[in-house]
Amino acid sequence: MSVELEEIQGFLAAHAPFASLPAEELAALPATMTMRYVRRGETIVEYGQPNDFCYCIRSGAVDVTDENDTLLDRRDAGRCFGYSTLMGDNSSRYRMVAVEDSLLMLIPREPFLELAGKYPDLARFFSSQSKRMRAAAEELRTDSSSDILRMKLGEFMITTPVTVPATSTIQQAARFMQENNVSSLLIMEGTRVSGIVTDRDLRKKVVAIARDVTEPISEIMTPDPRTLPSDAQAFEAMMIMTELGIHHLPVVDRERLVGIVSTPDIMRLLRNDPIYVTADLGRATTTEEMHKTYSSVSDVAARFIDRGASSEDVASLVTVSADSLARRLLALGEEKFGPAPVEYAFVVLGSQGRREMGLASDQDNALVLSNDYNESEHGEYFANLSEYVCRGLDAAGQVLCPGDMMAMNPQWRMTQDQWLDTFRLWITAPEPDALLHAQTFFDMRGIHGATHLASAMHTAAVDSSKDAGRMHAHLATLAARREPPLGFFRGFVVDRSGEYANTLDIKKGGTAAIVQMARLFALSSGVAAVGTRQRLKESAGAGKVSEKGAQDLIDAFDFLNSTALKQQAVSIHKKEKPTYHIDPSTLGKLDREHLRDAFQIIKSMQNALATKYPIRNI
Repeated sequence: MSVELEEIQGFLAAHAPFASLPAEELAALPATMTMRYVRRGETIVEYGQPNDFCYCIRSGAVDVTDENDTLLDRRDAGRCFGYSTLMGDNSSRYRMVAVEDSLLMLIPREPFLELAGKYPDLARFFSSQSKRMRAAAEELRTDSSSDILRMKLGEFMITTPVTVPATSTIQQAARFMQENNVSSLLIMEGTRVSGIVTDRDLRKKVVAIARDVTEPISEIMTPDPRTLPSDAQAFEAMMIMTELGIHHLPVVDRERLVGIVSTPDIMRLLRNDPIYVTADLGRATTTEEMHKTYSSVSDVAARFIDRGASSEDVASLVTVSADSLARRLLALGEEKFGPAPVEYAFVVLGSQGRREMGLASDQDNALVLSNDYNESEHGEYFANLSEYVCRGLDAAGQVLCPGDMMAMNPQWRMTQDQWLDTFRLWITAPEPDALLHAQTFFDMRGIHGATHLASAMHTAAVDSSKDAGRMHAHLATLAARREPPLGFFRGFVVDRSGEYANTLDIKKGGTAAIVQMARLFALSSGVAAVGTRQRLKESAGAGKVSEKGAQDLIDAFDFLNSTALKQQAVSIHKKEKPTYHIDPSTLGKLDREHLRDAFQIIKSMQNALATKYPIRNI
């Protein structure tokens, strides 16, 4: 047997269902097979067309979609496709398209059917795969996009992940994986997930180099794997797995393992139509690719709005896409300039930090650097990296911040201690510029690097602000001055001339006022949450705002955002620039009444602020 055929035999022996074949059958199979190389984007099997091969992916990835281009599965090395036409279907029910340059191994119809006839287990494997695919297709056809967007990991994760202690040997772990028929294993130190091992790790790090299987499993595991909480959404998990090139995510709540999700779990839930444009960000390598993909996010969001998705869902979709774009640029920047000389966290601010981005948001970001940072030694690296990322975001469509609140501005690249000193200055001496900065920077969220630096610093800043009465009064003044566009007798106040004649700004006197009040209530309560809804809920629990007041503001916030997004979706469909300006006359009678009610809620809460805080002239 040639070296090439031996290599193919070894590959098949490591993957189901061929691994269960007798040795003599496995040895004979490669001689019946042919190889085919396909380029990314090439259709391998077309919907409704005949097919005479079972394809096994040697390297690369292939999407399986239905006639409506709904993604049913994304298959990678070791998995097969095309077998449904060999198991009874006269023509393919699916379309198979390469999403990466791929090397395929082809088993012709006759050898495949001969094996299936001789070995019932192999036949059952492919038959059950076909049935599951049909079930997944039917489920996706009848499910709504908004339901899928809202799907939480806790609703579909595997709740009994297979685990072993870190003291286990490689052999014990491999045997445990085989006994439980799983492709991944979580390594535990007490109740903490300390690592993960997959069948790919066993092949590459053990079998391929004849490693001693009595070594501890910790020697080959991926340490400290990325995790998500059970209330994270399905598409966020998919985005992370795509970005990191991984296929399994442990689900952890309050440092306790509660489940695990894998790539196939996500693929069966999410449609190729709206979601996968954002996943492509994880593979983009050029400015043109990023711009093309990120620009399409607005179209994706508009379709979700048309289908009735909530404003929270749409904002989350846009935010996750922006996060993914930034992470991709940071990864490419680290490839270009080399590894960071000291730990750092890239943080996003404002609406992105709150996970409340709209379709007209610019970029706000900064760097939190380790206290080991030395300007003379490390300054040039972080200046280059920041410039690369911020310019890249702008080129991709997330425009530069007009107020220059970006990491490329040296003012917003500070060590952890310098950030804390700056926050203390803002808190104790809340001058107009300081207040402007505080509004943005208290809405901080780390998305890349040593995010613990940002989390610890933000928590300390929030703690320091709890008793800062002077700052609270200034924030209350700012919140009160964002007056809703309501006149006497509940009439709308609209611009009388200019570009936005006969419209009102639903953000300036609406959502921005609610965001400001939620921030004030949270900081005066010591609440570290940054999302507006969560801030209001937790502040109500702390007694800084009544339960009814908080819920009224949340309802107003959701309605105003929904109204703005619907108008922005119309603009996107017309190829116009989305804004927050609304012409009330274009709304139905009921929506106009709801708009008045939302503005009245804001006005009432602002009046209440004036009785609770000494509103200042600033």
